Amino acid sequence: MLSGCGGGGGSSETGVEASAGEGSVQFEIAAEEATLTLVDDGSTMPALAADAVAQPLFHLAPVVLDEPDLDDALDNTASGRRAPHAQRVPAGLAGLSSERLTLQDIESGRMQIASASTAEDGTASALATGTVAKTYTPAQIRAAYGLPALPVAGASLTAAQAAQLGAGQTIYIVDAMHNPNAAAELAAFNKTFGLPGCSSQLLPVGTGLPLAAAPKDNCVLSIAYTTTSGALTNTAPAYNAGWATEIALDVQWAHAIAPLARIVLIEAPDPSVNSLTNAVRLANQMGPGVVSMSFGLAEASWTTQLDSAFAGTGMSYLAATGDSGAAVSWPSVSSRVLAVGGTSLSYTGTGSRSEVAWTKTGGGISAFVATPTYQSSALPGVGSLTRRGVADVAFNADPMTGQYVAVIKPGATTQSWVSAGGTSISAPQWAGLIAAANAMRVLAGKPVVGSAHATLYGQIAAVPGTYAAAFADINAGSNGSCTICTARTGYDVPTGLGTPNVSGLLGTLSGASISTPPVVSSAGVSGKAGSALSFSVIVSAANPVTYALGGAPAGMTISSTGVISWAKPVAGSFTVTVTAKDSKTGLSGQGSYVITITSAALPPVIKASAMTGVAGRALAGTITVSDPGGYAMSISISGVPAGMTFSLRGQTITATWARPVTGKYTLNITVTDAIGLSTKLALPITINAK
Repeated sequence: MLSGCGGGGGSSETGVEASAGEGSVQFEIAAEEATLTLVDDGSTMPALAADAVAQPLFHLAPVVLDEPDLDDALDNTASGRRAPHAQRVPAGLAGLSSERLTLQDIESGRMQIASASTAEDGTASALATGTVAKTYTPAQIRAAYGLPALPVAGASLTAAQAAQLGAGQTIYIVDAMHNPNAAAELAAFNKTFGLPGCSSQLLPVGTGLPLAAAPKDNCVLSIAYTTTSGALTNTAPAYNAGWATEIALDVQWAHAIAPLARIVLIEAPDPSVNSLTNAVRLANQMGPGVVSMSFGLAEASWTTQLDSAFAGTGMSYLAATGDSGAAVSWPSVSSRVLAVGGTSLSYTGTGSRSEVAWTKTGGGISAFVATPTYQSSALPGVGSLTRRGVADVAFNADPMTGQYVAVIKPGATTQSWVSAGGTSISAPQWAGLIAAANAMRVLAGKPVVGSAHATLYGQIAAVPGTYAAAFADINAGSNGSCTICTARTGYDVPTGLGTPNVSGLLGTLSGASISTPPVVSSAGVSGKAGSALSFSVIVSAANPVTYALGGAPAGMTISSTGVISWAKPVAGSFTVTVTAKDSKTGLSGQGSYVITITSAALPPVIKASAMTGVAGRALAGTITVSDPGGYAMSISISGVPAGMTFSLRGQTITATWARPVTGKYTLNITVTDAIGLSTKLALPITINAK
C-alpha cells in the first residue's frame, strides 16, 4: 500500500507529491510470503535407516495340513493330553525353503503331488518316506509350557482366573501390509480349538488416543491402518501374502496365550524401517501395553538412534531374533527390547517337554549396541558378554515342530491349516505371557512389568532356585558353527535365559518388585541465534540419575543436575535426545527435545545513493528497503522538496523531481518493521545552478 501526505500535492495509486520543507510521504510494504515448517516429536529417522526394509520372520513347514479334529472345540484341553499331529511332507515339496513360505507357495508346488496320508494315532503312516512335520495345538502348547488350563466355555471366572488369561491388558501386534481376513482367521482358529471368541473393530481416523481401557471379560481385536508417519488412516495397506501370513500367526498365537487380552493389530503401509518404527510410536500413543514385533533386518550403525521408539510409559517391547541362524537383527538388538529366540520342541502329551536350540534361530553379539547393565549378572554366560547379547529368552520356533495357524486366501471362504514356526511365532507368545503377568500385577495393586530385562536377569536368573522354577535352561543345539553358537548351561545367544516354565514365571513376575525406568518428558524449546540458551530437563525417577545427550549440536552440554546449556546457538532446528540413567537400577529413560533457534532479529536495511542534479533538469533516484526477517515494513520520508514525487514497486521506491530547484536538501527516511525495529537514513540531494 502507498500513502502520502504533504503541503504541496495530491496523491495517486502509484505516486505521491509533497511540498518542500514540511512535505512527507509514508509507505506500507506487506510481509514477504512465509513458509511454516512443522517439526516432529523427536523421532527423526536416521538417513541410512529411512529406506531400509524389514522382513517378516516366519517359517512354514512345506505341507498343507489335514483339517484338525474337533475334539478341542468340545473340550479345549483334549488335545493337550496327546502327542502333536504328525504329517509327512510330500517328497516333491521337501526341497522348498520354509523361510517366508506361504500357503500359495505350497499349493503351487504341490499342484501335481498327492497329499500324504496320516495315521489316526497322529503318527506318520507307514507310507511316509519323507520328512514329518509335527504340529501343536494351543492346548498342547499350554500343557507343554505349564500355562493355566483354559476354563470351560461359558464358565464364570474369578478375577484371578481372568488375570491369568490377560484380562484388561492390551497386546499391540505391529506388522506391515494388510491381511483382509485376520478377523475371520482368528474366528476359525478360536472355534476349532475352543478358545474364547473375539469381537473385531476398525480404529478409524479420529479415534481418541490413548484408547479406552481394555475390557476385562472378553477379547476384542482392534485393527488400525497407519500412514508412513504413524497416523491413523481409513485406507488399508496393500495385500502381501507373506505379511498376511505373519499377521495371522501373530494374532492367533498372542490370543492363544492371553485369550482375554485386547489385541490391537497395527498395519504399517509398507515394511520400511520408517513406517514400522512410526507404527510402534502409534502404539505408544494408544496407551500402556505389550508390543510384539515379528520382523527384522540386519543391525547397522543407526540401530541405537531409534531407541526412543521403545521408551513408552508402561510399555513392554518384544521382537523376534531372526530365522537365518547366527546373526543379529533389529529391532531385537535394542537394549530396550526383549529379544525372543527359538527352540525345537518335543512333547508327547505327558511328562515334561524337551527342547534344543532351533538351528535357524537368530542370535549373536551385537556389533553396535553396548552391553546393557542387566547383562552383567553373575549368571553363567552373561558376565562374559562384550556387547549386547541376543536373544534374551526363547520359545518353540521350529516349523517342523510347529503350531497350527489358520490361513484364508483372498477370495476364499474357508480356511487352510499350516504348521508355522520361526521366532516370529515365539515373540507374540512371550507378549501374551507378559500381558498375563501385567494383569496379575494390576489385580494385586502393582505396576505393570514394563521393561522386563532387569527382573528376568537380576531377580530371576541370578537366583538359582528362582531361575530353575521360572525357566527351562536350554543346553543343547546350536544356530551355527561359531564358538558362541551352541546352547549351554545358563545364558547363551541362541536361546537366551531359556524357555518359560510359565507357572513359575508368572508366579515370580506377578509378585516381583519391578524397578521402573526414569521418565524423561519431551518438549520443544526455542531461542535466538547468538543468545545463550539454558533450560532444565524434566525427569521423574525413583533414584538419582545421570544424564547423557544424543544428537546434540557442537557446544551444547548437559550438567549433572540436568541443565542443558548452549553458549552460542546457531540458527536451525535440532532434535536432541536426553537419556537419564538410574544410578541404582541401571534402567534408563529417554526424551526428545526439539530445539528451534531463529536468526537474531535484525532491523530493516535501507539502500540509497546521494542524488545530484542540475536546476530545471529532471532528476530521479531509487531507494531500496528490505527486512532480514521478512516482516512487513512502514516507510516514512520527510523533508520532501516541493514537486518531488514517489512511486513504489515491490521494495523499491523511485523518487522523481521534474523541475529541481537549486539548493541542498535532505530526505529523512525511516523504515520500521512489524516487530518494532527501525532504521533511519539521511539522504542528501544537491541541485546545482545551470
